[in-house]
Amino acid sequence: MTANAADRARILRTVDAFEQEQRQAEADQAAADQDETAPRTWGAVDLAAILDGRYEAPKPTVGRRDDGIGLFYPGRMNSISSESEAGKTWFALIACLQEINNDNDVLYLDFEDDAAGVVGRLLALGAHPDDVLARFHYVRPENKPGPVDLVDLAAVLDHRPTLAVVDGVTEAMSMYGLELKDNTDVARFGRELLRPIADKGAAVVTLDHVVKSAENRGRYSIGGVHKLNGLNGVAYTLDNIRPFGVGVTGRTRIYIAKDRPAQLRRNALPNKTGMHWFGDLVVNAEQPEFTDAHIYPPAQRDEDEQQENADAERVRKLKPQILAAIAAAKEPPSVRGVQDRVTGKAADVRKALAELIDAGRVVTTPGPRNATLHRIPDDPQK
Repeated sequence: MTANAADRARILRTVDAFEQEQRQAEADQAAADQDETAPRTWGAVDLAAILDGRYEAPKPTVGRRDDGIGLFYPGRMNSISSESEAGKTWFALIACLQEINNDNDVLYLDFEDDAAGVVGRLLALGAHPDDVLARFHYVRPENKPGPVDLVDLAAVLDHRPTLAVVDGVTEAMSMYGLELKDNTDVARFGRELLRPIADKGAAVVTLDHVVKSAENRGRYSIGGVHKLNGLNGVAYTLDNIRPFGVGVTGRTRIYIAKDRPAQLRRNALPNKTGMHWFGDLVVNAEQPEFTDAHIYPPAQRDEDEQQENADAERVRKLKPQILAAIAAAKEPPSVRGVQDRVTGKAADVRKALAELIDAGRVVTTPGPRNATLHRIPDDPQK
C-alpha cells in the first residue's frame, strides 16, 4: 500500500469512527430525552390513598342525561357504537354542547364529516357562535400525525378539553396504517392516539360502527374485540327505533355494553338484550334551523313490555265476550264459530279462548270433521 493510500484509509477510519460516535451520542440524547418525558410506570404503585379511605371511584361527570346523570368518565376511554344513522354524532354533540355551556373546552377529531356538517348540527342544537368559536376545537386530520402535527395537537390539548370526540375509528385506524381486525393494532391505536389524550384529563369518546348483522353483533363494534376490552370507561351501543331526519322526530335506544368503573349501570334498567337500558336519544328536527334533542332516562317499562301489556289487556277484554257467545249459541261452537261471534283479532280470540280452556271455564269435546267444540261447563263454580 502506498503512503497516499494508507493516509486515505486512515482518514476514512477516522471519519467512520467520528460518525459512529455522533450516532451513538444522538441515540444517547434521544434516550435521555425520552427518560425525561416518558412516565415511569414500572415501579410499585403507592396504594396508601386506596387503603386509607381517600380513594374515590371514577365518576361520569362529562355530559349528562336529562335527569342530570353523567354520560362519560373523564380521563378515560369511552365509546359510542351503532349502525349508520342511529344517532352517534347527535349523542356526542349533545354532550359537546353541555360541556361548552359549562365553560369547558371540547376537542372534536373528525375523520368522517367536515366542519360545516358538525358545526351546523351544533348550532342547530342551540350553541352560540361565539361559544363555539372560543371553546370548540375542531380538527380534521388528513394524514397520520408527524412531529409537527403532534405539536399542533398538543397546542389544542393545552386548552384542557374536558371532552374529546374521535369521530370515525375505522377511518382513523386506516390513516394510521393499522388493521381494524387485528387486536394488536387496535391496542396500538389506543396507545398512540386515545390514551395520550385521556391522560390529559379529557373524557375520550370514540364513535364507531357495529357489524350489520344484529344476530352476530353482540356488544361489539366492527373489528377486534380489544375495541371493547381495551376501554376503561363506558361503552354505549345504540339501537335505532325511529329514523332521524329533517321534518321528523327520531328515537334511538341507548344501551350500556360495558361500564368498567361500574357507576352507570345502577342508573339503567336490565334489558332482555343482556345489556342495560340507559335511556333514549330523541331528536326532533322538524325545523331545519333548530333541533330539539334530549337524552331521556329509561322508563320503568320499555316499549316491548308496554306492547305485551296492551296485548294482554285486549285478550282479557275478549274473555267475557267469548263466554257470552258460547253460552248464547244453540250448539257448542267450533273455534271458527267462536271467532264469528266475537269481534277482535283472530289471534287474540284464539289466545283468550285457550286461556279460558286452561282455566277450566270452557271445556272442549270432539266434533264432526275433526272440529273441536266448546261449551260452558256444568259446574257453576267454573
